[in-house]
Amino acid sequence: MIDIAISQKQLTDWTNDLELVSHITQSHAVILKTNVMGEYRQLVQSELCQEADIEALIRHFNHKAYLNLHQHVTPHVNTSSTCAAPDNPFNESSTFNQYQVNLHVDVRHAAAYLQALIPDVKATPQWRDTGLGSLIYLPIIWSSGAHFGVFCLYHKAALQLDDKALQLASLTVNSLQFNLSELHRAQRQQMTALRGDAKSIDIIDLQTFIDSFEEHIWVKNTEGVYTICNQSVEKAWDLPRSDIIGKTDEDLFGKAIADIFLNGDRLAIEAGAPIIVAECLDGENKNNHLWLETLKIPALTPDGELAGVIGMTRNISKHKEVEEQLTLATNVFKHSLEGVVVTDRHGNITDVNGAFYEITGYSREELLGQNPRLFNSGRHEKAFFETMWNSLLGVGKWNGEIWNRRKDGTIFPQNITISAIYDEVGEIRYFVAVFADISAQKQSEAQLAHLAYFDPLTHLPNRMKLMMQLKQEIMHAKRLNSQLATVFIDVDLFKHINDSFGHSIGDEMLVELAKRLRSQLQEQDVLSRIGGDEFVALISGIERHEDATAAINQLRQVFEQPFVVSTGDHLRLTATMGVSLYPSDGSNADTLLRNADAAMYRAKSEGRNNYAFYTESLTHESFEHLKLQSALYGALEQNTLYLMYQPKVDLVTRKTVGVEALLRWNDPILGQISPGVFIPVAEKSGLIYDIGLWVLETACQQGVRWLAAGKQFGRIAVNVAGQQLQRSSFVEDVKRILTQTGLPATCLELEVTESVMMNNPDVAIRDLKLLGDLGIALSVDDFGTGYSSLNYLKKLPIHKLKIDQSFVRDIPFDTNNTAIAKAVIVLGHALKLDIVAEGVETAEQAEFLTQNLCDQAQGYLFSRPQLPADVEAFFTEAEWFTKPK
Repeated sequence: MIDIAISQKQLTDWTNDLELVSHITQSHAVILKTNVMGEYRQLVQSELCQEADIEALIRHFNHKAYLNLHQHVTPHVNTSSTCAAPDNPFNESSTFNQYQVNLHVDVRHAAAYLQALIPDVKATPQWRDTGLGSLIYLPIIWSSGAHFGVFCLYHKAALQLDDKALQLASLTVNSLQFNLSELHRAQRQQMTALRGDAKSIDIIDLQTFIDSFEEHIWVKNTEGVYTICNQSVEKAWDLPRSDIIGKTDEDLFGKAIADIFLNGDRLAIEAGAPIIVAECLDGENKNNHLWLETLKIPALTPDGELAGVIGMTRNISKHKEVEEQLTLATNVFKHSLEGVVVTDRHGNITDVNGAFYEITGYSREELLGQNPRLFNSGRHEKAFFETMWNSLLGVGKWNGEIWNRRKDGTIFPQNITISAIYDEVGEIRYFVAVFADISAQKQSEAQLAHLAYFDPLTHLPNRMKLMMQLKQEIMHAKRLNSQLATVFIDVDLFKHINDSFGHSIGDEMLVELAKRLRSQLQEQDVLSRIGGDEFVALISGIERHEDATAAINQLRQVFEQPFVVSTGDHLRLTATMGVSLYPSDGSNADTLLRNADAAMYRAKSEGRNNYAFYTESLTHESFEHLKLQSALYGALEQNTLYLMYQPKVDLVTRKTVGVEALLRWNDPILGQISPGVFIPVAEKSGLIYDIGLWVLETACQQGVRWLAAGKQFGRIAVNVAGQQLQRSSFVEDVKRILTQTGLPATCLELEVTESVMMNNPDVAIRDLKLLGDLGIALSVDDFGTGYSSLNYLKKLPIHKLKIDQSFVRDIPFDTNNTAIAKAVIVLGHALKLDIVAEGVETAEQAEFLTQNLCDQAQGYLFSRPQLPADVEAFFTEAEWFTKPK
């Protein structure tokens, strides 16, 4: 920033100019000057200006970032007043100096009036906060282009300032800027006289001088052309000096990069001082990159004119690294809610944070140089402190509860972790203690405190306590630059123990299992029970992948021996484990636990009594599943689900005897999604019931519309998911939908897979019988692909069997499929059921099924799934398919 002393005489002259402008325009005038921070303050004002008005203007300019008060081109001082056209309203005035400095906008054009002149402030939203009536504001700039301040002419009432006032204001600014130019020129001449003539001094040439620097140094003239650079620039840009000098940024780097560089030049010119325009990383390898800082400096002539811009780029990697470390350490230290005390290797206090003296009552000055013995409560034996120091000197960490004394003498409990900080040669340099005042916890009932953080059955840390300990272990592993293993342990099929022997026996086994697992861990390791049969172990000090594997194998050994329970039974357990490692699999507690859980589920999918390490593909798979599930939640509301219908054909008459409603989903973001993808997601998330009811209701509504139009379609078949049939309210929901839509029950068919009916056959028989009594046809879908029970099959009140398309495929050429198809047809007819073959795609398949007395068929041979309007063609034609000859 250009900093030149302005004499009191000059300030007085400017004040007189403002008084004259105010008198002519019957308004008020003020000059606001900006400082090095870009903040505005009052410089001079006309006599009747109100302090509140000036404060409002200052507040506005300091907070309204969108106001552009800087020039867009380098200003130029014209000393010829005769060049102005006769009709130019900005010709010289006898009142002001006969010079004019170009403004950053030409207020002589109508468009610029919108920026410089605000006739009605209240009608301009961004200016209403000033509370003025009308306003003119114009920037004041040095002849080098640097920003000096702003001239404001205002009136308390609206519509009191016009174009003539704007012309007068611009002349005033021209005069001010010329005065600044003269002041700058005079001061530079004075400095030159004091410093002497540089030509008379024996100095080295400029090129030799700048080549001596490792920093990149270059100079550009006012046209943006490089005029000189040092060898460091040539090396960095991989260009000889001859290819740089005389070129512009756009010549060297292209327009996009040149615009960035030129914007930095502009900022330096506007500031009128050296500024840092960029900090960036240099180098593709993130482990070897350098932090570079670019400094730009506007160069001025003795007359204050802009001569060009000097640039310097330097390596600040070490400074940046130290700065980031100090900033992080300072913020953690300052904002920690726990008390933190740092001592030297001899135990003398060197620093404490704010929370420390808020808890203890001691000020920082009272504690510096003192020994922590100052807080001794007298409640601990000598052996307690010997154990603490042995742990600190041995493993570098101690954690526990300790009672200490505040400044007022009261004794209070702390949960404290003390860690040793080592220097480069491995010697202890500092001790850092982090503690929390647990007085409130101790004041509560011991049992409540225990229940808050520990499992009441096994007395192991619960999930809440685990997360606290996991965060601490992560910080400890980070300090020691070691790895930490998070092991998620899920007992296989433990529900069978509870169901067979009762929960009390199950509890006995969990208690014994907790003891066994704990015995296999080191003292510093953590074991937690976070659910019914779920445990988590935190294993520290992992140096290699093999160490984690060895620790897991030790944990698995606890399952080798049977569990002897109070009934005398010898019971065995197995477990599936998932492992995530810090820092490779996550840097925070939530991520590590989630990834260990994902690894455990992968191990389950590959067979129980197993373990697996986390891989990144699991996260991607979970993310895609979650994205699909989230989109599916809004599918009903956004009306992105729809139904298509596939005709069913009588194989003898080849007439349509019904249609099957098939669900489709076209998400606006994810696109068309296969039912084979989203149906399992809907089942796992519990959405399948609501979606199933929507399908049933939509199909019934479509059937009513067809009946009203005189279309005879037979029956509409709707698939029923297992979760729907298991709901106790399903039968009533079907009745309600039939009543509300008005579709006759004789026009509806429900398709249920055999595996669903076999899951709870007694309930299925009951509910299906109730549905059949209504007149609804019932069919078994995908027959033969599940675990069929002929005993239950003959009891089910069903009307049809559907041969799965996997058996229809390759008929009549595959002997196995033809045998299965024939058997299903014979079995169905023996049970007096109609047989429907799905997936019929060829005339040969249709002919084979017809000859073997299959009743109905559906598939691409007859029709692909169609939208409602398209499928209606199958209802209107009596004989639409010709039998193959």
